[in-house]
Amino acid sequence: MSREVWIIPTGTANVASIVAGLSRAGARACLSENPREIEAAPFAVLPGVGAFGAAMERLGSNGLGAVVVSRIRSGAPTLCVCLGLQLLFEASEESPAVRGLGVVQGTVGRFSGNVRVPQFGWNKVEPDSECRLIAPGHAYFANSYRVTSVPGGFAAAFADHGGRFVAAFERGGLLACQFHPELSGELGIALIRRWIDACG
Repeated sequence: MSREVWIIPTGTANVASIVAGLSRAGARACLSENPREIEAAPFAVLPGVGAFGAAMERLGSNGLGAVVVSRIRSGAPTLCVCLGLQLLFEASEESPAVRGLGVVQGTVGRFSGNVRVPQFGWNKVEPDSECRLIAPGHAYFANSYRVTSVPGGFAAAFADHGGRFVAAFERGGLLACQFHPELSGELGIALIRRWIDACG
């Protein structure tokens, strides 16, 4: 039987690719802006493709930002993808005047040096030994901003693009990926399955 995974709309996400990825992983995707439904959801995904400020404005206007924070602090299974990972932090250089969700400490920075920005394409992901969900391999990235240090208390994986950055991190029911698991072939779909199985 498929499991229901609720998608949290940010107004900046490619929802179709998330829905397709969840389907390939054996889950049934549901979409809602109702805070009560998201709060009670057995699984939730915070996706995002676009601007930090616009996504935070949307989450604030519909009350879902507080629900995401509550879910993560309670350990409820939550998958954050690309911009969704960045929204967990206190701030981003992309929108300096906008506060993030503040679930983890730190500021998201722009790629520096002589590298292509945004980073589009496949990159090697290398998890540390404490990761139970994230596996090594190549994943698909599409990002101009990144986090360089691991939030305290999390297991993490890394990639390199003009220097090492955090490709993903995990703890309990939270899995946050800077890459797009739904676009990363079998590596990404297997990761979604492991997240659902481990938290189910």
